[in-house]
Amino acid sequence: MRKNALLLEPIAAEAWSVLENHVNVLIGYDPASLEQAIKDRSVHAVITRGKGQINKALMDACPELQVAARCGVGLDNVDVQAATEKSIMVINAPGSNAATIAEHTLSLMLMLKRNMYVSVAQVKHDNWNWRNQYSGDELNGKTLGVLGMGNIGKRVARLGAAFGMDILYWSRSKQDLPYDCVSLEELLKKSDVVSLHLPYTSETETLIGKEALALMKPGAQLINTARGALVDHEALLEALDSGHLSGFAADVLPDEPPVKGLAIVHHPSVLITPHSGSLTISTFTQMCILTVNNVVAALNGTGPDPLSIFNRKELIGN
Repeated sequence: MRKNALLLEPIAAEAWSVLENHVNVLIGYDPASLEQAIKDRSVHAVITRGKGQINKALMDACPELQVAARCGVGLDNVDVQAATEKSIMVINAPGSNAATIAEHTLSLMLMLKRNMYVSVAQVKHDNWNWRNQYSGDELNGKTLGVLGMGNIGKRVARLGAAFGMDILYWSRSKQDLPYDCVSLEELLKKSDVVSLHLPYTSETETLIGKEALALMKPGAQLINTARGALVDHEALLEALDSGHLSGFAADVLPDEPPVKGLAIVHHPSVLITPHSGSLTISTFTQMCILTVNNVVAALNGTGPDPLSIFNRKELIGN
């Protein structure tokens, strides 16, 4: 008997084809379709991306649920604890977005440091003479401080080094890397650019707050492609308004989408992209196919890649 997989958000067409070849695909993109899907059929897997919530209430409504999956890496929208308590396998795509997020990080860094966004905008407004008042700098010779040395942090460090930057990093543990591992305080004091690559936890929430921002070098810049809540945005605005920080660039915000007119979005020293770092054609397709293949393997009993099972230690002990 074919099992049923519920989609909370659209996935790549190639992944959809794989999924519908093996299971019945149910759609729950909105409250009405979600209610109908879980009412009429048993649900064995739920697949989401970054917005659809796989919470305890949904799990309770799907008593035959075996798999909760996200086409991505972070699991902020999946209640992992509730899933584990119910022996539901939590599947994600670890490492699949490392290359693209690292590229996006360097893109933001370059645009901010070289004042590229304003330069392009001025030329589009036929103001070639903007070059006479241009002010910008370069990454070469600057110190890059990387907070978090996971897959993405390592790639950002390598790219920064390729641009001629000196690399410092702060992580939970020192790693065998050709960069200096320093305290958070030292990193903030010495870095010209600080780039965040940490998970969101109770310990990292607003890690970059008023005290941390005050430690940063005058004129330093902050990049965040990790989680918006890592930064205290009220304190960040103060640091930008005072000129203590010369710029901030991010692909994430504490609340998405932001309310219209949000001060941080419209600040002249800020560049924000709409959480699009991993939405490139290549990475989006890869994440969806990888996740779907592992979901199908879990449902048909052949077994997914163990590394894709986020709660494997709790469920299978390794």
